[in-house]
Amino acid sequence: MKERLPLWALEWLNLATLVAQVVLILAVAWLLRRMIGRILRRVGERYKLPFEMVLGARRAIGFLIYGVALLLVLERLGVSGTVLWSALTGFVAVAAVAFFAAWSVLSNIFCTLLIFVTGVFRLNDQIELLENGEKPGLKGRVIDINLVYTTLQEPGMPAGSTLQVPNSLFFQRSVRRWRGPGPLPMPAAVGPEPAVADPEPAAAGQVPAAVSPLVTESRSPSRQ
Repeated sequence: MKERLPLWALEWLNLATLVAQVVLILAVAWLLRRMIGRILRRVGERYKLPFEMVLGARRAIGFLIYGVALLLVLERLGVSGTVLWSALTGFVAVAAVAFFAAWSVLSNIFCTLLIFVTGVFRLNDQIELLENGEKPGLKGRVIDINLVYTTLQEPGMPAGSTLQVPNSLFFQRSVRRWRGPGPLPMPAAVGPEPAVADPEPAAAGQVPAAVSPLVTESRSPSRQ
C-alpha cells in the first residue's frame, strides 16, 4: 500500500505515525498514573494511612512513570538506548557526588522521612518553632511537605505569601503544634497589675467601720 502512495504522502504518514506513538505513550502513562493514584488513595483510606505517606508514594510513582515514558518517547524519536543509558548514568553519578557533597540536603531528606514516620506534624496543622525555650519564632499553617522544605502559610499574610523552612530545622528546635486548620491561638495580653492604695491611718481612739465588729443582741421575749 505504501508503494502506491506518493513520496510526500509517505513522509507525512511517517510523521503522523511517530506523533501517534508519542501521544499513545503519554496517554498510557497518564492513565497508569491516575489508576495507581486511585488505588493508593483507597488503600490509604481503608488502612488509615497518613495522608503525607500516600501523597509521597503517589509523587514517587508518578515521577517513575513519567521518567519511563520520557525514555520511550526519546527512543521513538531516534535516540539510541546506549546514548540514553550513558547520559542517565552520568547524570546519576553527578547527582550522587552533589548530594554527598551537600550534607544539608541529605539531612533534610532524612528528616522528611522522620517527619512522616514519627508524625511530628501533618498537613493543615498549626506549628510554631520556638527559638529558646518559650521565645516565639517561625509559625504558620503547614500547606506542603516535600523532600527538602516544609511550606508554611503565615498568619496575617496574603494568600500568595509562603514561608519555606528546611525539614532539618524541626529536629533542632522545639516545636509547638495545634491540630486542625483553625487560626493560631494568640497568647493573652498580660497588663500591669492595678496599684493597691494604702489604707489611711485610723485616728487615735477610733476604730474603722470596716474593721469594727457588728454586735447584735437577741433578746427572748419576756414570758407573761
